[in-house]
Amino acid sequence: MKKYLSIALFVMLISNVTMAQSTVYVTRDISPEGLLRIYKALGRKAEGRVAVKISTGESQATGYLRPDFIKLLVDEVNGTIVECNTAYPGKRNTTKKHWKTIQEHGFTKIARVDIMDAEGDMKIPVSDSTHIQYDLVGNHLANYDFMINLAHFKGHQMGGLGGVLKNASIGVASSHGKAYIHSAGKTKSRLLWWAYAKNQDQFIESMAAAAQAVHNYFGGDRILYISVMYRMSVDCDCNAHPKEPLIADYGIIAGFDPVAVDQAAYDIVSQIHNDEHNNNVPLLERIERKHGTHIMEYGEKIGLGSRNYKLVFIDEQK
Repeated sequence: MKKYLSIALFVMLISNVTMAQSTVYVTRDISPEGLLRIYKALGRKAEGRVAVKISTGESQATGYLRPDFIKLLVDEVNGTIVECNTAYPGKRNTTKKHWKTIQEHGFTKIARVDIMDAEGDMKIPVSDSTHIQYDLVGNHLANYDFMINLAHFKGHQMGGLGGVLKNASIGVASSHGKAYIHSAGKTKSRLLWWAYAKNQDQFIESMAAAAQAVHNYFGGDRILYISVMYRMSVDCDCNAHPKEPLIADYGIIAGFDPVAVDQAAYDIVSQIHNDEHNNNVPLLERIERKHGTHIMEYGEKIGLGSRNYKLVFIDEQK
């Protein structure tokens, strides 16, 4: 009897793993047309007031997604490009300087742009309050019905890994909210957060909790995630002087599960064959050193998504 119970339990566990599998769509076509096609492949139409969350980039040297690349998608959904101010000194830490950067980078020429914390911030609830008791986001978030999380996948000097989870958490947080996440809930001060940013895992877990807050804010069914795997430097677009990428551009991946999307991107980078054109070691070392994969592990733990996924390539469906 115990033998049959063990077999039944094994079958049940395998079934649960299969049920938890998320779909991640892939195109190798890094073009405006490829971006639009992968959005349409998802089959979830962005309706109402649509926010397209990107990084506006600290400088022209970074790999932020250029206006001419995203225009076709933004036009398709009649979207507004949204961002928030940063919590560190630079060209985007005040609304005035950020607007100047946005204009210099050409975003106002293609669409409406909204700095969501230009008029303050607001609290949205978190499901996981282990470190942060709420997520502090730009208060203009309330003006939107749907969000397209459009991220540039690369490394990150603090979080190790910059993908859709980082774009949802740190990216949607107001400047004070960024300080709150970086300090794992200890301060909202943009001047003092660095003094509290001592525990890396707590910071990573706070990011996952904040990403889940944004996901839940849109009900889970009014948000989608797209990650562009190009110019994959070890440094984030918030670094004005990033190191040059050492691996070739890969493509665009997308899905409804942010944990699965980031896990897939990480796995793709991990499996790159190193040769004279590719060296994934520095990026993987940066991610490991900063415990960057923990955001996927913790995101799965708190119920944000699954690290178990299947890839669906759409290029043959042109």
